[in-house]
Amino acid sequence: MLSGLVVSQQFARFCLTLALAVLVLLVGVYSPLTPLSSAQSADSIPVDQIQPGMQGYAYTIFSGDQVEKFDLEVLGVMPNFLGPKQSIILVQLKGPKVEHTGVVAGMSGSPVYINGKLAGALSLKLGVFTKEPIAGVTPIADVIAGGTSSASNGSSVAALPADASLRAGLQNGAALQSIETPLVFSGFQPAAIEKFAPQLSSYGFVAAQGGTTAARPDDGKLAPGDMAGMVLVQGDASINSACTVTAVQADRVFLCGHPFLSLGDVQIPMARSRVVTTLSSDLASTKIVNVGGSIGTITGDHLTAVTGKLGVSPKLIPMDLNLKTPAGEKNLHFEMVNHPKLTPLLVGLTAFNGLTQNVVYGEGTTLHMSTEIKMKGHAAVQMENTFAPGDSLNPDAMPIAIALMSNFTRLFGNTLEAPEFEKISLRVESIPGRQSYTIDSAWLEKGEATPGETLRVRVLLRPYRGAARIEETTVRVPDQIAHGTVLRVLVSDADWLNRASRGFGFSGGSGGPEGLDQLIGMLNRERRNDRLYVGLFSPSPTMLWDDKELPNVPLSQISIVDGKPGPGSVQILRESLASESSVPLGGPVTGVISLNLPVR
Repeated sequence: MLSGLVVSQQFARFCLTLALAVLVLLVGVYSPLTPLSSAQSADSIPVDQIQPGMQGYAYTIFSGDQVEKFDLEVLGVMPNFLGPKQSIILVQLKGPKVEHTGVVAGMSGSPVYINGKLAGALSLKLGVFTKEPIAGVTPIADVIAGGTSSASNGSSVAALPADASLRAGLQNGAALQSIETPLVFSGFQPAAIEKFAPQLSSYGFVAAQGGTTAARPDDGKLAPGDMAGMVLVQGDASINSACTVTAVQADRVFLCGHPFLSLGDVQIPMARSRVVTTLSSDLASTKIVNVGGSIGTITGDHLTAVTGKLGVSPKLIPMDLNLKTPAGEKNLHFEMVNHPKLTPLLVGLTAFNGLTQNVVYGEGTTLHMSTEIKMKGHAAVQMENTFAPGDSLNPDAMPIAIALMSNFTRLFGNTLEAPEFEKISLRVESIPGRQSYTIDSAWLEKGEATPGETLRVRVLLRPYRGAARIEETTVRVPDQIAHGTVLRVLVSDADWLNRASRGFGFSGGSGGPEGLDQLIGMLNRERRNDRLYVGLFSPSPTMLWDDKELPNVPLSQISIVDGKPGPGSVQILRESLASESSVPLGGPVTGVISLNLPVR
């Protein structure tokens, strides 16, 4: 009995050993066909050991959630390609799929293995309309360094611009350039995106339509070859970037193998991306992507990698859009990133798309816009203006988008602090027809005045269509005006009176206020464009100091600063606004007329 028990124990140990051996063998056999494990992540090959002719493979997704393997061969190493001591590995992709699609937009970041070791991230493609899929690989040491050092913050992308390629004599774009990172638009129509094509192309974006999917519990379980990217806008429409994951180290994620926009250290939400299919094209193959749930934060956008951290996502700026028309009312909600280079464009594009791409919107209407922009620790910015359709082919909502972009650019452009936006509320009311007016002529009831006198001013206005009309208002001559003074009566739109009374600071020029509070005060005092203004100016200097207007400044004080203004803080105007009146008209007013008024 004892000997039988010993034999049974020995047999059990033998079976356990055999099972473990088979398990190890199976892991060894199947691991090259599965995404990179943590053990493989640590087993990398330095660029100085890579030679032409070496065989390798890479992982990416062509459809669904299935990470697929394709082969490649090393063509050579290009030292100092991205910059000093930053090389690129040149490879040729092999296999039926990549030979059919070529290098695909969204493939950047695909982990590349040479001799079974992690070599880097697929990041560059060679040329356009090329017959062979040749690509560049960012060495893995540079990918990892890109996430731990800000030395490359602000560096330019590795791609050669098209005009630079031509100047260098590179024909047909035969140059290595970054693999495009698709900017996935969900809820946006191509017609809306095309209106912002110049701004998007200046950023190097490749616009692609996609969708959104519900968040899944496994969204945050990333492996090399999966896809993820930045969340720029989410809500009733969304804008996201999409790259392939190169490596995952604990909660750190490395993507793309090249910069998105070289934004440096950032705080932008990171989301899972899921591939619907890959569209093959001789010009530019791309992945069609749906965006999944938020999984963390993009923390870096540097020369050799985009990096993120799994976990909590940063806050976005909420924007509510209310559109009221005779056909009905529409309420939309969006959220977007807070970044000085991105937010102005995203606000304008999202607002334009939200206004135009719904059933209650129609062209040929006059749009009344009111906006409130709330910021932490500061008064809200209040914007109110009217926009009438023009004779050009630009959609009626485009001026609203431009106005929003302009004001956000000005708010981000203050030199003292970075604004922290809490909420954007945009309300647009649409009134059928074009209501706009042009100032044709103006006259005073008398050719001269006395101190303290109030004079009537009549203005002939021509509407877009229909009979001309006369509007009347008054100006009052100040009591302290000296006899013999010649005053100037300015009959104008809001923009002309702003310039005459505030110089160029109101438009964000070098004479504007430096501080955010001062800028907010100036923005909130801007005159509305749907009013006729009459301003009375006296020939005495006005000092503009940040957001403060100091009329009738003594000459002794003017001599201290005139000609020597502090940078962006002081302007001297040769006139002072003595009085002002306005007439609301319900549509934009344009034009200016200047009249002289002697004081007897």
